[in-house]
Amino acid sequence: MIAAVKGWHAVCTALVFFLPPPISAADDVTGAARELARKTAGLAGRGETVAVTWRNVSSVGSPEFSQARSALEAALRDAGLRISEVVPTVELQVTLSQDAAQYLLVAEARKGDERQVWIAGWKRTGPAAGAAPAVLLEKKQVWEQDEPILDIAFPPEGMLVLSPSKVALYGRQNEPRGALRLTPSKPWARDLRGHLRLNGAAFQAFLPGVHCSGAVGPALEMECRPGDEPWVIESGSRAMLLGNFAAARNYFDGRLTTQTGLRKTLAPFYSAAEVEEQGRQVWLFAMVDGRTQIFDPSFEPTGTISSWGSDIAGTDARCGGGTQVLATRAGDGSESDAIQGYAIVNRAPVLLTAPMELPGPVTALWSSGGTSAVAIVKNLVSGKYTAYVITVACGS
Repeated sequence: MIAAVKGWHAVCTALVFFLPPPISAADDVTGAARELARKTAGLAGRGETVAVTWRNVSSVGSPEFSQARSALEAALRDAGLRISEVVPTVELQVTLSQDAAQYLLVAEARKGDERQVWIAGWKRTGPAAGAAPAVLLEKKQVWEQDEPILDIAFPPEGMLVLSPSKVALYGRQNEPRGALRLTPSKPWARDLRGHLRLNGAAFQAFLPGVHCSGAVGPALEMECRPGDEPWVIESGSRAMLLGNFAAARNYFDGRLTTQTGLRKTLAPFYSAAEVEEQGRQVWLFAMVDGRTQIFDPSFEPTGTISSWGSDIAGTDARCGGGTQVLATRAGDGSESDAIQGYAIVNRAPVLLTAPMELPGPVTALWSSGGTSAVAIVKNLVSGKYTAYVITVACGS
């Protein structure tokens, strides 16, 4: 079902009184989105740019709202349009609404002085076939020990475990295959952090004031040297930054270098993640002041999130129109924690998953490439440090 209405007040009237019967509605959100995309392409012209803003006045939750957004954005691209806020040909304001029988996408399109309003609907009975799948988090325990775990990585030969005292290699059945001691020139900071990065059989271990390089082969090899070399901060397998770590603290001091060589200085932060939002890459930084800041591709701030914890990690998972980020929940670090998956839409977080409860506070969360991240938990039940691989999965 699609109708053309002149003026926003007329739209509101149409929503209440003059909608065609439900039998004419599309079968699913994809069909409704294609109709709106076809109309928008007719107004804008193929190859032109469209800026899309959204609001939700329906009863659906964040996952369903995200599905509607993803369906329309995909349909606009399929219709030959580009989605961007930079000098758009058409500005499209879309509202998700509903009546007793159907959900409604109400789109007000502006091109210069011209304005048109369209309404597309789909049936409320049954799941929306073709909508983006549900998003699930899967958890797998991979290691547990008494000494704190700083990070874990998975070379072809097995598993590397970074601890304050050593880097240890374990085989595919978790059998010990070697360990090399870490001997810093001065005692570690109390709240120590560390990170492992793999490149095939080679690896790097980043620690405050120390950088180690090694290789996993017939024998475990590693060489460490003092210095304040920037850490590599990865997000999935797509993006990375170089970040300077404050050696006497447990956070990054804000000095960054991007993959293109751009140098920026932000406020200090604990962790960072890159996500795709409406076809563009944005960075998220969990700041020391407790907020998570959203930055555009030029690293200009565009939004703030106040409900997340200090650990975030980007993934390559694409359950819908963009990629997903994992975030811990806000807390004081003394109680059990949880991780949830989010998308970023219109510079705001959209919750996609139920909380994955963990048996203690998260002490580290690092992207491990692909659709997974490594979470380290101070297990309040066993008293040990437990490492999990958290994977984002698109449900059916």
